[in-house]
Amino acid sequence: MTEDQHNRPSVTLPQGKVVGIQINDDDFPQPVDAFLGIPYAQPPIGDLRFRPAVKVAASTETTIDASKYGPIAPGKALLQTGPKLEQSEDCLTANVFRPSNSNNTNGTSDKLLPVAIYIHGGAFNRGSASMHNTAPMVAWSTEPFIAVSFGYRLGALGFLPSGVTKSEGALNLGLRDQVALMEWVQENIQRFGGDPSAVTLIGLSAGAHSIGHHLLNYTAERAPLFHRVIIESGAATSRAVRPYNAAIHEAQFSDFLSEVGAPSSLSESQIFPFLRSLPSETITRAQTAVFDKYNPSLRWAFQPVIDGEGPESIIPRAPLDGWKSGQWHKVPILTGFTTNEGTMYVDKTLDQPTGFRSFWSELLPALSDSDLDTIERLYPDPSIDKSSPYTETRTGHGLGSQYKRIEAAYAHYAYVAPVRQTADFAARQHPGSVWLYHWALPRTVVGRANHADNMYYESFNREITGISATQRELSGVLHAYITSFIVSGDPNKVPGRYAERPVWGAYEPDVPKVLVFGEGVEELVGGGNEEGGVAKFVDDTWARGDTGETEFWWAKVEVSQVA
Repeated sequence: MTEDQHNRPSVTLPQGKVVGIQINDDDFPQPVDAFLGIPYAQPPIGDLRFRPAVKVAASTETTIDASKYGPIAPGKALLQTGPKLEQSEDCLTANVFRPSNSNNTNGTSDKLLPVAIYIHGGAFNRGSASMHNTAPMVAWSTEPFIAVSFGYRLGALGFLPSGVTKSEGALNLGLRDQVALMEWVQENIQRFGGDPSAVTLIGLSAGAHSIGHHLLNYTAERAPLFHRVIIESGAATSRAVRPYNAAIHEAQFSDFLSEVGAPSSLSESQIFPFLRSLPSETITRAQTAVFDKYNPSLRWAFQPVIDGEGPESIIPRAPLDGWKSGQWHKVPILTGFTTNEGTMYVDKTLDQPTGFRSFWSELLPALSDSDLDTIERLYPDPSIDKSSPYTETRTGHGLGSQYKRIEAAYAHYAYVAPVRQTADFAARQHPGSVWLYHWALPRTVVGRANHADNMYYESFNREITGISATQRELSGVLHAYITSFIVSGDPNKVPGRYAERPVWGAYEPDVPKVLVFGEGVEELVGGGNEEGGVAKFVDDTWARGDTGETEFWWAKVEVSQVA
């Protein structure tokens, strides 16, 4: 990335003049104005720690230097693919990217640009806005749009559920930060030339789960702060979404208090004042220790929870109940999954069949013995069934004989089935407005089509496009679909700058089809490329039909929503 310091674009907001930079990579078809690290809320430090975000006070005297990203939220580990940034609780900042050659850079034109808000992933415990390479995504779009990325509170600082937290009014603070950012966009994006009435939410993994929760947080009296959504490898029904006072959340809360050294003599009313008095490093160390304790079982600490009814609620009821009620923001939805969603999470060395069953009984204790028997049948044990599709053939990589089996089962439970459940519910209740994809490109021998791989392709950046002509075509096709959806609400409407693409039909639950990317393109793992493997619109039969994996997991969503 090169930054043209001779061109410092600026815009004036109620809180002051914002001066950014221009990004003009050698291969960009147009430069991009970037305004980085703009505060969208007051720093959540001191007495504002463990409280809902507070708006930035208006001022016309301050000049904000928007030439670099702000700090990222303290998290489990620095999960960054972009610039290395410091961690700080002062993390509630936004980044705005717009095409420099747009006819409207000050919001005064009648032609305002559509807006995409990117919500980063990272298991609600790590990650940052800089993970997403947003500038080339904006630069290469054939129709202009403005993109916004931002930080929100993670780990214990953003997601510390318990009965005490409920009394404090501090549940789901990270999700409430996201709402504060959306409100900031509604109030300010027109100053950058953006249209607050044409906002797309886009996010992957925890970002996608977040969007699912915002989609279902419906009340008739409150208009949504967005108008279409791109939900990548996530859903409101993904993994476990329990009540705030579920036994595991109370246990993790107790562990956290122990790790920070909270005296056992503290009354409930004294707990949060004590937590606000601690150094940030103490909070970070404690949340890391608690996350690590539960990570091997994938019963992650510090997650969104069902927070009950009320004006500040984000998840007022179990997500499945929200879908069944038909009460959700009926906007266009583009959603999808990768083949190997479980690769980075499960034990790659798992070698004993008993470990497969015990994994599920520990992760979801409410599963019955009959349920566990069904899981074992759906994913045949390769040590017994030599025809099992989960027989491991990748030698020399240290993989256990049960790894392929546990990876597939967890992928289906945690991501694939919930994504397809979103498509099914939404398409039945809002026909013609849902598009489903399956990212199948194998990038590595062990990871195959790994969780989050598509994130690197959608922005059309040269780290991907420079690999080969086929990888450039894959990236170009995905980028065109995504940006067309952002600017029009239809992935087919706007042509891309590179490569033709098949028509992506809307999802129809009774005759389902899916757009598959990269199936048969094996060049990155030492194989050849099938003709037509870049993108094809086909019948949706993967993990469905006679074997019944998807239907089984759909029927067990309630198991992940119990206390």
